[in-house]
Amino acid sequence: MEHLPVEVIGNILSHLGVARDVMVASAVCRKWRDACRRHLRLLSFNSDDFPRDMTTRQLEIVITQTIFQTIGLQCLSIHIDNTHEFSAAPVIAWLMYTRETLRSLSYNVRTTPHVNILEKCGRQKLEVLDLDHNTITGVEPSYQRFTCLKSLSLRHVSISALDLSLLVAACPKIEVLALDVLEVVTSDPQSTMELTSHTLRSLFAKSVGVDKIILDADNLEVLHLNALNLDLFELIGKGTLKHLKIDDVSVTHLDIGDSTEHLEVVDVSNFTIVWPKFYNMISRASSLRMLRFWGVVFDDEDEIVDSETIAVSFPLLRHLSLSYELRDGLLHYSLQGSSPLENVSVLELGWTVISEHFGPWVFGMIERCPNLKKLVIHGVLSEAKTREERQMLASFTSFIVCLMRKYVHVDVQFEYE
Repeated sequence: MEHLPVEVIGNILSHLGVARDVMVASAVCRKWRDACRRHLRLLSFNSDDFPRDMTTRQLEIVITQTIFQTIGLQCLSIHIDNTHEFSAAPVIAWLMYTRETLRSLSYNVRTTPHVNILEKCGRQKLEVLDLDHNTITGVEPSYQRFTCLKSLSLRHVSISALDLSLLVAACPKIEVLALDVLEVVTSDPQSTMELTSHTLRSLFAKSVGVDKIILDADNLEVLHLNALNLDLFELIGKGTLKHLKIDDVSVTHLDIGDSTEHLEVVDVSNFTIVWPKFYNMISRASSLRMLRFWGVVFDDEDEIVDSETIAVSFPLLRHLSLSYELRDGLLHYSLQGSSPLENVSVLELGWTVISEHFGPWVFGMIERCPNLKKLVIHGVLSEAKTREERQMLASFTSFIVCLMRKYVHVDVQFEYE
């Protein structure tokens, strides 16, 4: 080890990351301390990594001493739990000391008074900014401009819709935006969040407290909506979307644009769907590789999605996931038609409430997939109380045994809740 160049040692310490481990390792000898000072690129502080009996003041001192013993830090992560509230002065000192070389900042620290992260890190070389449990007020795009920022993540952050719009506009190279449990401050009872970015490629939005989201993004490829209650979601763009995921969303009007021919993945779960409108949005996606409808509720109980429509509309489909839905004796995913799902190699089928129709439906779906390699059965197992329920489970078990004997080339797996 004594023959290793200090640059290599610095790289090793950077891979450790956790400040506590770096501190211990750098105490080995003078050479390792020198490597830590001149070549350490990444430091991570988490209150869980330190003894619980450490006081807030002691933590401040440890973090300050460790950071000030380095030069050229590129990645800094500081996550301190709510039991500690730091003074603003040392936190500002950390940011001011590292900001000229910093490329990535992950920050969750309570301070008195509040520290304006945007003010301290704006107009620098930051490429990744991850803020947790923070408040953002009064964004000034002309001063708080992030010319190099590519990824912005806001978790449990309080911000107005206008400030968020200005912040995104102040990031001319942004590619990834994650909004997770966002408190949008507004006096308007019908709050609207309007975001415009012609470089944005991925948006994740979860529990965002607005009624309407209007996104103008010409190059968006990934859209993930989760746990939202919206009147309107509108995507304005040039039809570059490739990955659409909707989970536990209630939206009155959903518009992702007419140009969806580049879609490769559509993953919809726990969502009330108006099938004709939704199908019209995705019907042009001839390059679709994965389609998942799970826990989907149809707005019209008479609506049916038949495998013929799926086979004809999405000829390149490789991965198909459907959860069995039976209401008033009507199966929403039917076996109508005869066109094969030629390229489907992975098939996931599941139930929430099993019935005698599930086995034949599974068999019919397998027959439509001549090149199937893997079948995954998802189910919810509840205690069978009646004789009929026990018989149903027994019949399904026998059916699966026969199925596996017939399709010996198919890898059959089970995932039960």
